[in-house]
Amino acid sequence: MRDNLLRWHRFLTEHSFYALALGSALTVGLIAARVIHYERLTFIFFVWNLILAWIPYLASLWSVSFQRRHPRAWWLLLPVGALWLLFFPNALYIITDLVHLRERPPVPIWYDIVLLASFVLNGCWLAVVSLHQMQGVVQRVAGTLMSWLFVLVVSGLSGLGVYLGRVLRWNSWDVLLEPRAVLADALGPLLHPRGHVAPLGLSAMFAAVLLVCYMMYLAAYQGGRVRDDA
Repeated sequence: MRDNLLRWHRFLTEHSFYALALGSALTVGLIAARVIHYERLTFIFFVWNLILAWIPYLASLWSVSFQRRHPRAWWLLLPVGALWLLFFPNALYIITDLVHLRERPPVPIWYDIVLLASFVLNGCWLAVVSLHQMQGVVQRVAGTLMSWLFVLVVSGLSGLGVYLGRVLRWNSWDVLLEPRAVLADALGPLLHPRGHVAPLGLSAMFAAVLLVCYMMYLAAYQGGRVRDDA
């Protein structure tokens, strides 16, 4: 029992679980303090958005754990991979919640700035850590080149997902509830780019933000690994 707990502790530490949980706890604590002190429920929906951002991270965590135990049964990861991809844009989508930032007396504007900054940073970190773990899964199955192609494709789809969520107000689960309508809205900009310049520009912008954040994360992660090895 103790050995299993230690093994899980090392696994969770290796995959940034405690740091991400601490960051999310800070955001939830700031929201709770706002509700209690100022009696305002304005940003309570952020908790739900944060939960949605955690789903792809937990899916990636499960994928890594499963692959370590069953390295050759990669096809069994496909359903979890689909779940991960379906909810992954939610982590990036959190950035767009900055649209809610404005003066809301009696709450000081600086408090809401800190709250939203914490919220956005948590979303970005959940996204890049989750993407890193899934890239590792793909790399072990298909090689380094395919894993980077995977990153590029996911980044593009995530940018499109942000557009579908923020502008067209689709949810991740709508892919299952109304697949034809969602697919039509998703393929429209791709099949007719000249008539969808703004959607494609927004999608490309968020894809670029994700890629830059991911490269920054990799630089810090690999720098830490080099220092540990030294």
